[in-house]
Amino acid sequence: MSFFSGIMDILSGFMQVFLNYCYQLTEMLGHPSYGIAIILLTLVIKLILSPLTAKQINSMQGMQTIQPKIQELQKKYKGNSKKLQEEMGKLYKEMGVNPLSGCLPILIQMPFLVAIFYALREYPYEEAFKSFLWLPSLGSPDPTYIMPILSVISTYAIQKQTSATTATSGAGATQQKMMQYAMPLFIGWISLSFPSGLIIYWVISNVFQLVQQWIMFRNVGKGEKA
Repeated sequence: MSFFSGIMDILSGFMQVFLNYCYQLTEMLGHPSYGIAIILLTLVIKLILSPLTAKQINSMQGMQTIQPKIQELQKKYKGNSKKLQEEMGKLYKEMGVNPLSGCLPILIQMPFLVAIFYALREYPYEEAFKSFLWLPSLGSPDPTYIMPILSVISTYAIQKQTSATTATSGAGATQQKMMQYAMPLFIGWISLSFPSGLIIYWVISNVFQLVQQWIMFRNVGKGEKA
């Protein structure tokens, strides 16, 4: 646990330094703003991690493509789990799909997500510039509840966009639909007590991913039509 805490301290410290640079940039432009600095930081982080996100999306799409064949194998070898695993292994190899490849990008991104969480939660904002737009303080929860609502909407949009592209059937579809509503509500609930600066990061991050997924899904759709 101490090793993990040490790594998180280093990463969160790095994020705070990076946020300082982004804030200094807004000062140089004549409009000092921690809110804009957080948005810049979020965009840079998402750009750096975008290849991993793209890999995750591609893996998700690949698994969705072979779902009908997987279901056929499950019906054909029902009751023979060993043969089923062998045939599924052959299918993955034949189609060039690795069912575990989508997990690696998530695991790599997690330390960065935790680090930015701690960095923004404990960031020492200057009193004169800690407000942003309607928010009286980026270090405190939004008293108007607008940011928690935006976190719910943006998270739901991500879930909706993903489920529309990776539609499943049966028990999987039921579970997918439950997550589509449960996750946004959970995020909205915890956003009520989180600092506004952190919720800005979450919302902007979601918007960036929405655009990235829309572009990738759109390109795939064009490729299929062609």
